[in-house]
Amino acid sequence: MTPIIPSRSRFLTLGILLAIFSLSVTQSPAQLRGSTEKVDVETFLSVEAVPAGESFKAAVVLDIAETWHVNAHIPTLDYLIGTQVTMDPKDGFIIADIRYPEPDEYEFAFAGGEALLVYSGKVPVYLDIRASSNLQPGTYEMTGSARVQACDDMNCLAPSNLPVSILIDVVEKDSDVRTVNQDVFADYDQGMAAADLSIQPGSANEIEAMFRERGLLLALLALFFIGLALNLTPCVYPMLSVTVSIFGGQNDPNMFRVFSKALIYVLGIATMYSILGVLASFSGELFGSWLQHPWVLGGIGLLLFALALSMFGLYEIQIPYWMASRIGTGTSTGFVGVYFSGLVVGIFAAPCIGPPIIALLAFIGAQGDPVFGFWSFFVLSMGLGLPYLILGTFSGLLPKLPKSGVWMVWVKKVFGVVLVALALFYFSMPFISVSDAYWVIPISFIIGGVYLGFLESSGRGTPVFSKVKMAFGTIAIIIGVIFIMNLQKEGMEWEPYGEAKLAQAQNEGRPVVLDFYADWCIPCLELERITFTDSRVIEATDHMVRLKVDLTHFDSPESEEIRRQYNVAGVPTIVFLDDDGNEVTAARVVGFVGPDEFLRRVDRVK
Repeated sequence: MTPIIPSRSRFLTLGILLAIFSLSVTQSPAQLRGSTEKVDVETFLSVEAVPAGESFKAAVVLDIAETWHVNAHIPTLDYLIGTQVTMDPKDGFIIADIRYPEPDEYEFAFAGGEALLVYSGKVPVYLDIRASSNLQPGTYEMTGSARVQACDDMNCLAPSNLPVSILIDVVEKDSDVRTVNQDVFADYDQGMAAADLSIQPGSANEIEAMFRERGLLLALLALFFIGLALNLTPCVYPMLSVTVSIFGGQNDPNMFRVFSKALIYVLGIATMYSILGVLASFSGELFGSWLQHPWVLGGIGLLLFALALSMFGLYEIQIPYWMASRIGTGTSTGFVGVYFSGLVVGIFAAPCIGPPIIALLAFIGAQGDPVFGFWSFFVLSMGLGLPYLILGTFSGLLPKLPKSGVWMVWVKKVFGVVLVALALFYFSMPFISVSDAYWVIPISFIIGGVYLGFLESSGRGTPVFSKVKMAFGTIAIIIGVIFIMNLQKEGMEWEPYGEAKLAQAQNEGRPVVLDFYADWCIPCLELERITFTDSRVIEATDHMVRLKVDLTHFDSPESEEIRRQYNVAGVPTIVFLDDDGNEVTAARVVGFVGPDEFLRRVDRVK
């Protein structure tokens, strides 16, 4: 028979069980409680209303409970979750910058006494937002989330995503509006720009820190050397050949004048690169996107073809006599001509991007000062142009070398062949994909090798020079054949981007690699043909879902939404997502990288 427990005993047993359960909850808060109960979210605007077409600031303020804190945007320890505000794409609004406050540094028992970077109290995260000039008056809502992990001195709660809602009243253009919430935005200038590139070299907060901590002069000097480092990227190949072609064909005996022309040529490059950089910073367009326009590509091809014909001796390029007589340059190629050539060559520099360029774009866009932006890009592009100053000067002195007549004629034809190949490449880009246009290069190597090594008539009476020509032609043919073999190599298999594929990958617990590219992007093809054909890279990414995101038509609503979502300011950009669908910011790739560096980025995802 089952014993009957007296009523008083049953109450006593129930009380003991409840006490044990309460004790277990007290001892295991991290397992049973999320961070939402310790952090509240409020939002504020810097103006009472926003005129269409104007920029404004918003603040997402995290109100953290007393004795608690949340981790800094970039947490000290790998297992901690950093604070991150993410906004959903909204038609008519562009987030130009997100700034996190400077964190505090404290020691906590659960971290073994190690000092951690944290936020406590009321923490404002600032957003710089631009409203489209096409917006109609009315109230709009931008939504998003704030990911936080609350901790006290003993332990950490489970991370939570807190909903964020920003209500924006839009009024007519040029309306007078009143500034509000000045106390909330008092520390805006002390915020740290963080465009998801914050832990990469040359990131946005590092660029800003250079200006804040080192002063203007040292920061500009650092930008100069960043520009110089861009010459290590494949984007410089067309610039090299065009520079030698422009200056190698001149016959100016005055060394100072040759140097002056080279300097003015570099100033032209810097002027164009700076203008395009500032336009990209304030318009939100992809840096280099103007290369998708057929008239730009056709103009570049026409210029290259004209330069090529001059290399073959059909004519000498010079500015009109009426202009030359006014600026005192006689009949030689004048300063205006080389400056104009520099402006055009500055367009070639458009694919020269990397984390520092993307960070500089974000920083200048946040500053809102086009004059400061122009001079920042100008100093950077002067660093980019330094090798061409040297190359242009010494190329211009080639005709002064003794006995340079016969072989110099042949050298000019070498550059003529190179320019014809580049002209055909740019002419073909509006009509076929870049990958198909790339076939122009190996074919030009082979045909140019046959012509320059075996058919061209210069120096046939000189046995040594004839052998040099034949050796050159043979090497060019071999390079062309190797190039063709490389174009036929199998590369990584990609799928077109789709939201459903992202969701499926997250459900399966698989990491994702997103390749943002455009048909007009030459470094994108460099990645495709050099990095993505490497067997080690293919094997290392086999377990990932590989998706290609086409930004060829960057200004389409679909392209604009996704590049805002992933903060893509230039192509190529490679974004890695972990098993939960969160970006591994330390692995992001901007610009061309070789197989070894790409593998190092992949290792950060594992």
